[in-house]
Amino acid sequence: MEYEGVVFDLDGTVYRGGELLPGAAAALDRVRADGAAVLFFSNNPTKSRAAYVERLRGFGLDVVESEVLSAGTITTRYLVAEHSGDATFLVGSEGMFDQLESAGIRLAETPTAADVLVVSWDDGFDYHDMKDGYRALANGATFYGTDPDRIVPASGGRMVPGSGAIINAVGGVLQREPEKILGKPSAEAQLAALEALDAPPERCLVVGDRLNTDIALGERAGMTTVLVRTGVTTDADLADSDVSPDHVIDSLADLGTILGL
Repeated sequence: MEYEGVVFDLDGTVYRGGELLPGAAAALDRVRADGAAVLFFSNNPTKSRAAYVERLRGFGLDVVESEVLSAGTITTRYLVAEHSGDATFLVGSEGMFDQLESAGIRLAETPTAADVLVVSWDDGFDYHDMKDGYRALANGATFYGTDPDRIVPASGGRMVPGSGAIINAVGGVLQREPEKILGKPSAEAQLAALEALDAPPERCLVVGDRLNTDIALGERAGMTTVLVRTGVTTDADLADSDVSPDHVIDSLADLGTILGL
């Protein structure tokens, strides 16, 4: 099949930490040569689209801003569309704060003044942040998370806690689940990906390292799914999961075997 669009996850698929993964550049070149649209879609909410472009160009990849989405992008768009004028309190990173502020979202200075609570990743997360989240929720704020990733890959083969761990910590105080988690594989993320590719889902491919986000997004949207072994998913995870990729490859270096089918 000739694909009209390809979604690439980033961390654990295209790069890991500060290193470009094997075959990534060649895979991108092959997809572009075939005339397919490209979308890079990360569940890391901390960077703007422009920051992702800068990082990818630093690896020598030719990317423009319209080819990038993130959990931060999807969360920001949702708040603009559904909570215009509401006060939002963020438990999250400065990068996520900047995205909300740049979109004109009204940011609450105190948790008790919040109509909306957004919880995301922050390497400085502490007890005071948990307490702020509790105060916002106890005061009636609507609860959203940026993405469900409990652990994320880092350089040197390490794994570190992600947004999902912090969301669980904040919500667990009141045994509350978020109203929505807006990154992959949410319905909002599926729609944004298909709009960016401007192609029917049955003619699209999604490539990623996570079953419950990348592969689930593609499966729910009707795309062909490809799992790479360069990220977080182990063979045991694959055997135990209800989400089944259409293809499993060792890395993007093997993507040509799928594109040539």
